[in-house]
Amino acid sequence: MADALVQSKGAPAILGIQNIAKSYGATVAVRRVSFDIEPGEIHALLGENGAGKSTIVKVLSGIVAPDTGTLTLDGRAYTPANPMAARAAGVSTAFQELSLLPNLSVAENLMLPRQAKGAAGLVSVKASEASAAAMLAEYGLAHIHPGVYVRALSLAEKQRVEIMRAVARRPRLLVLDEPTAALSDPTWLFDILARVTAAGAGVLYISHRLSEVRRLCRRGTVLRNGESIGTVSLAGIEDAGIFKMMVGSAARESHAARSVSTVARAEAFGVTKLAGGTVNDITLSVGKGEIVGVAGLEGQGQRDLFRMLAGLTPVRGGQIRIDGKSVRLATPADAAKAGIGFVPEERKTEGVFLSLRTDSNMTLPILGRLGHFGVVNGARERAAVNQEAARVDLSSRYLKLKIGALSGGNQQKALIGRVLMSGARYLVLFDPTRGVDVGTKALIYDVIRAFVAEGGAALIYSTELAELIHLVDRCAVVYGGRIAGEASGDELSEARLVALAAGHGAHAS
Repeated sequence: MADALVQSKGAPAILGIQNIAKSYGATVAVRRVSFDIEPGEIHALLGENGAGKSTIVKVLSGIVAPDTGTLTLDGRAYTPANPMAARAAGVSTAFQELSLLPNLSVAENLMLPRQAKGAAGLVSVKASEASAAAMLAEYGLAHIHPGVYVRALSLAEKQRVEIMRAVARRPRLLVLDEPTAALSDPTWLFDILARVTAAGAGVLYISHRLSEVRRLCRRGTVLRNGESIGTVSLAGIEDAGIFKMMVGSAARESHAARSVSTVARAEAFGVTKLAGGTVNDITLSVGKGEIVGVAGLEGQGQRDLFRMLAGLTPVRGGQIRIDGKSVRLATPADAAKAGIGFVPEERKTEGVFLSLRTDSNMTLPILGRLGHFGVVNGARERAAVNQEAARVDLSSRYLKLKIGALSGGNQQKALIGRVLMSGARYLVLFDPTRGVDVGTKALIYDVIRAFVAEGGAALIYSTELAELIHLVDRCAVVYGGRIAGEASGDELSEARLVALAAGHGAHAS
């Protein structure tokens, strides 16, 4: 691995970071972080959740100031006082937890902080939408209407708009934090990055998907516990070596041998000719003791399928069954009462209450069982939270912090812990490992498998086909609001799932 450690070629760096450190009171976020980015380079920043990547993003974006260390941009001192100063200096960021304002239109978000004005010098909606439409068309997003409210967009569309807004500023340094986490097909982004780097800009690329990191990046810097362990040539190091740098030891592996059972399973839950939202006609069954995957290109109906099972999208037709009985899931409370535990795609806006403590977030579904006459028994609450936190490997030191202060991976652990604590019998999980590190992914896989082994069942959608192949017993692929086909056993391969997702159905090879 030592041979893989590399230094910059000596070309003038777009970005230089030397010994950056940042603490919040007694909590050290980063210490001694150093690396550089060359012109035209896409540089990977790798590390587990909580390693310090988000703090580096905030420092570069002008959100927080480092306590010590130096930053240079094109050879000059870089000390942004706020995000507007960072943008003025040439640094633009697309955040993992999107910074778009949901109550404003796409055009208004793109024009911020200054809206387009008409002939009279007043803000002009027409002028803003015309400018936004031109930007959307330039970056291959002409199908998004500039007047639509951001809250009406899918998560993938929001992520594309977030990225496009950052790129459209034509920065010298583009910072991308988990840019493909919600994108089932990253080709659009890769094409844009080719344009950005061809113009000589540098890109800091943060992703847990090593396959795309290797495709895009020549070098990567690994963080562990707030320190830069080293900058490596990605062509000269295996995945296992990167994982070892990230965690300090051999990476945790979690592989279960897939066996195709010929024994009929009792149905846990299922749907017949289900219709609603963009779902037209889906029939699917999940057996007890089974993990069933769902794959599909963006917008094929998978989101509405999961949200109907969670009581969030109205059912237009067909049947939902739980334990063999037809049920009506008109609200999330109906779904929870029926035994469905749902993990949504957007944890920060749909899953957790950012201003509440982590332990309070986890106990919300069971407060009625933790006391009498509306008074919660503190000892019982602590015992319940500690037990569930241990189950999902969430450190007890995080329980009294506001959940908004936790890394994405630890937020996801708390959310899954809350679902398990609720007494759910079956899990409906929409992209449950989005934006989390390899160690947290392995933990989530283990938790799901243990839950199912105890008689539960799970339906899981993921944008990562490799994840589904690794985890599920069989996988259904949606296309055009219907099931295009299913794969299991030796047929469960990326080639088969891609063919089905492209609409080839029974003719897929």
